[in-house]
Amino acid sequence: MPRESKIPLIQKIAKQAYITFKGRKTSANGDNELIADQQSKLISLVTAVRAADLKISPRKNKAGSGAAGLTTPPVTYMHICETEVFSMGVFLLRTGASIPLHDHPDMNGMLKVLFGKVSVCCFDKLEGNLNVSSPPPTFDPPLTSPQTTSLWRSVLRSVSEYSENSGPCLLTPLRDNLHQINAVDGPAAFLDILAPPYNPDDGRDCHYYKVLKTVAERQADEKSDKKQQGEETVKEEEMWLLEIPQPEDFWCGGEPYPGPAVSV
Repeated sequence: MPRESKIPLIQKIAKQAYITFKGRKTSANGDNELIADQQSKLISLVTAVRAADLKISPRKNKAGSGAAGLTTPPVTYMHICETEVFSMGVFLLRTGASIPLHDHPDMNGMLKVLFGKVSVCCFDKLEGNLNVSSPPPTFDPPLTSPQTTSLWRSVLRSVSEYSENSGPCLLTPLRDNLHQINAVDGPAAFLDILAPPYNPDDGRDCHYYKVLKTVAERQADEKSDKKQQGEETVKEEEMWLLEIPQPEDFWCGGEPYPGPAVSV
């Protein structure tokens, strides 16, 4: 039997991720482009991975009561590996759990569902639009203490659902960089690859956001009565994002990774 067939799929993914993301370069518009054929190879490998390849299976839900309750967390993380080029692990979401809207500064990434189904809402801060320096507009509901330095104009790019039979959700430094992930109709798990990894010392810290709408935008939505639930892609829509602390109802625990060992 050929030696190649004995290599676990997750090891192949790790090796290809290192090759793919190590070769990234910055384009003229500030985005980080990847070598097309290497990215294609990585997408192909990631698309093929299943929960069984990592010895992961759905588990029964247990009640959780929040960070102060010292019970099971709504989200847990299995660390697989990390280098200076990329990090890789598995997030497990309990029924009804959500990873709040957050960003990935100057990072590329891939999200591949292993079991269950997730809904992913992707946003971007508008290019060339920095923190608001003038008085903010009137929001609905109103802000109790407007923080203009943490208020950003943004655009909703898409709302899509992913299952184990879907390809990966992709993000770049400038496209689909902010997203919220919700478990749909039960527990879910997904493989998560980020390149380079989060590193606050290099300006790659995780920030959380809350979606805001002005009074005029809220009234326009009510008049249009758009029905967007279940759509794979929504019309791009501009809105405001307020940077907030990590939400109190979100916390992430850790658990051992049971799959094949990975070395890079």
